[in-house]
Amino acid sequence: PVPPQLADTEFSPVFRLLTIFAYGTYADYLAEAANLPPLTEAQKNKLRHLSVVTLAAKIKVVALLFPKFSFHRGYRLLVTAMFPQCIPYSVLLEQLQLKNVRQLEDLVIEAVYADVLRGSLDQRNQRLEVDYSIGRDIRREELSTITRTLQEWCQGCEVVLSGIEEQVSRANQHKEQQLALKQQIESEVANLKKTIKVTTAAAAAATSQDPEQHLTELREPAPGTNQRQASKKTSKAKGLRGSAKIWSKSN
Repeated sequence: PVPPQLADTEFSPVFRLLTIFAYGTYADYLAEAANLPPLTEAQKNKLRHLSVVTLAAKIKVVALLFPKFSFHRGYRLLVTAMFPQCIPYSVLLEQLQLKNVRQLEDLVIEAVYADVLRGSLDQRNQRLEVDYSIGRDIRREELSTITRTLQEWCQGCEVVLSGIEEQVSRANQHKEQQLALKQQIESEVANLKKTIKVTTAAAAAATSQDPEQHLTELREPAPGTNQRQASKKTSKAKGLRGSAKIWSKSN
């Protein structure tokens, strides 16, 4: 934290510069550059790195406040942490006061190697995708906002947990219903088998036959039946031949 004792002393410009490095951006420095100590090129790049971190954090906060996802009765699910924060090149060029894209990309690569942030340069869409960035100092007035955001996140987690428990309960009920239905079907099949066996045994006892032999006779036709059907087919064929001869003689 910046020592507040410097605010009302002759070192107030230094105090203000330290405050900008702790909480502010490069644009804040340019707005007060006339009243602040000059910066070296390395110090400017350091402040530019911190400005990129601030921009990424602001985009993440906006995503948390207005998420694109919903879950269970309209409650919002805060799951933006798994998605990168995208900063357009145009915004970076304006905020960092750089002349061209080449300088901007070199600055971002330098920040990545310094482990200030992690991400990728999307040259096709002209934007920086930030996956991770270091944290900056927090002002006291920002604590209430952070607390509110964390409370909303906790509420979202509770809603997600409640929804998962409800889905698990429904799945268990469906499983129990399917098991009961399976047992009912198996019981009905077993009863049908018993009924068929008893009926077959009673029919076999009435004809003084073995039950298994009686079932075989029911499945297979009698031997004379096939012979009678064959003789009927032969007689029909002979009749057709005879009629054909009579028709040819008459012609």
